[in-house]
Amino acid sequence: MATDSPSTPTTASQTPNPHGKRPGSHQKPHQGKKRQNKKVRKRERDMQTGSTEEVLAFDISDLRASLTGTEADEAEATSTPVEDESLPAPGSEILLNVLELSSTGDALAVQKDSPSKQIYVLPFAVPGDTVKAKVYRHLRDEGYTVADFISVVSPAAIRDDSRVRCPYFSKCSGCQFQMLDYADQLAHKKRIVERAFAHFSNLPPELIPVIGDTIGSPLQYGYRTKLTPHFDGPPGPRRNNTARFTSRPDIGFMLKGKRTTLDIEDCPIATDAVRLGMKSERERMDREFEKYKKGATILLRESTKRVPQGSTSETEGAEKAALTAPVVVKTETENYVDYKTCVTDNNGTSTEYIGDYVFHNPAGSFFQNNNSILPVFTDYIRQHILPPSPPSSTSSPPSTTTT
Repeated sequence: MATDSPSTPTTASQTPNPHGKRPGSHQKPHQGKKRQNKKVRKRERDMQTGSTEEVLAFDISDLRASLTGTEADEAEATSTPVEDESLPAPGSEILLNVLELSSTGDALAVQKDSPSKQIYVLPFAVPGDTVKAKVYRHLRDEGYTVADFISVVSPAAIRDDSRVRCPYFSKCSGCQFQMLDYADQLAHKKRIVERAFAHFSNLPPELIPVIGDTIGSPLQYGYRTKLTPHFDGPPGPRRNNTARFTSRPDIGFMLKGKRTTLDIEDCPIATDAVRLGMKSERERMDREFEKYKKGATILLRESTKRVPQGSTSETEGAEKAALTAPVVVKTETENYVDYKTCVTDNNGTSTEYIGDYVFHNPAGSFFQNNNSILPVFTDYIRQHILPPSPPSSTSSPPSTTTT
């Protein structure tokens, strides 16, 4: 999950296909010919429909329209190239007032005490913050500026940094919203879906469904059953594989906005078994780094062996198998004992339990990484996958459906 908010479903009162017929000219339903007549730049022609860049472009366009006050002003602003001379030079440190969160998770801001309506895009900030940022790059054709977050000068009322439980937050690219109350994170997810319908459904505004509230996850930390940290190849000449590691490389995730790896010892959004697996793999790399001639991705995938309470023979067998695993976490409920291990082989098998159902998957394949939400999520699907039964009639027996 591009955010740290656990993966959770958002519901709609109706279910038209939100992707439907994609708007090929990037036209929103309410923009009419003004948007169609706007000169399309090369980057926009090359932009993939529904891509992160297009989603961000819509959000910036909507914000700029609200700042200028009229759609005509917005159309003019998006068709006028930015004059770089009027903007702070790349590398400058400036103050920004944050106005809103985009659907990509980055903040949209304007320069404090400046008449310019140039939009700045930066991470790790929330609406109401005043932050210090470093100007990174002006995207002339797109009409906005990318900036790097430095620090909070004046925090928003919704920001509470005591909620942050990861020492790598504001550096690691994995999480974005740990400073926000979970209810605010869920509300933002709802807005993302609303914007997706408005921008990509091709429906007129009056037919866009009302989006229900996002269903929350039972866990906000310690929920993720899969991590894939990586390390880069050894520095130096790579011709003929002559480069070698002289020490264990940094193992972790990408620095936000960079192409370098941030060394991460622990990830608090992962389950206990995955966190212990991460520690074990780092220790293994301390011993085996010389075997690697290039970078690699490490799989950390939780797998569960479940036995009924009181089942002595099965419990003994599970405990014996667990003793051979490098990582094991034992948890107990009223009915079961779970032995959780961490699989590191992509071709291995992981096992997940959802209620009375068991799933066996290749460890490297996709399966919902937040298993704490799965009982709630699958129950919602079961309740809504079929239409409501028609009213009973005395003239004919009710119909039945079998699967």
